[in-house]
Amino acid sequence: MKSAAVPTHQSVLLAESLDGLQLTATDFIVDCTFGRGGHSLAVLERLGAAGRLLAMDKDLEATRSAEALALSDDSRFKLVHSSFANLKVEVDRLGWFGKVSGILMDLGVSSPQLDRAERGFSFLREGPLDMRMNATQGETAAEWLESVSEQELADVLYQYGEERFGRRIAHSIVTQRVRKPITSTGDLVRLIEEAVPTREKGKHPATRSFQAIRIKINRELAELESGLTQALEVLKPGGRLVVISFHSLEDRIVKRFMRDQERGWCAGDSRYLIQQPETTRLRRIGKALKPGETELRANIRSRSAVLRVAEKKG
Repeated sequence: MKSAAVPTHQSVLLAESLDGLQLTATDFIVDCTFGRGGHSLAVLERLGAAGRLLAMDKDLEATRSAEALALSDDSRFKLVHSSFANLKVEVDRLGWFGKVSGILMDLGVSSPQLDRAERGFSFLREGPLDMRMNATQGETAAEWLESVSEQELADVLYQYGEERFGRRIAHSIVTQRVRKPITSTGDLVRLIEEAVPTREKGKHPATRSFQAIRIKINRELAELESGLTQALEVLKPGGRLVVISFHSLEDRIVKRFMRDQERGWCAGDSRYLIQQPETTRLRRIGKALKPGETELRANIRSRSAVLRVAEKKG
């Protein structure tokens, strides 16, 4: 096997992720968010000749980085351009049902996506207002902002960004687009800065709005819920699910999913959940983990990361 290159950036909570997966040489692992390959490379270093790794990413640019990391010649590795909302399809295509020992999800936007102005994710860089993780399909943030109603926009800013000035920002955007289309990150940032009357200490006024619009454009929370459900289905008994979240909305979904599956909560005949202990399918492993001081000093973007681990029951 050809030796792989070293990734150009350090993956968040890397050691903790590998510990959570409890890797053995013969494991079949799924990295649901390949990114720039940091987690995948570390997994491959611990797999033997009989081990296998399926990596997925909805960002086409992320999948192209596998070639630069010299992974294409590794027979243990397969990379697909797909969202983890298609996890069952991809696992079934490989004939891996009942074989998957571990699944890793590293959620949210990656550093390479933020650092490239043309992707439109960063409020600190002037670029086209795109924000699509899969740039080959769907409408851009600029296109969505051109047609969304003021009420829906305000709701999105509040629900996905927890932006308390969402109505003011939405009104400003809808008013401005009549005069001139909002096509760049700079256009949007300036509108938000003018609309927000007060500032949060240590937080840019556009942070919450950019998060909210990105989540909406990419259907991130809906895909997360679908991916978690599918992960539970494809894991073999004793298999591990490891999830790294970067904001409270993601982490609440992950925490609730693991808790409910551990307690045996399921939908009853009414709109309420009922508890059926015999249906418990997960066991939470340890407590939620956050980056230590050393990692925080090396990578400030890791400061909001939370890692949770659960194991599928037999």
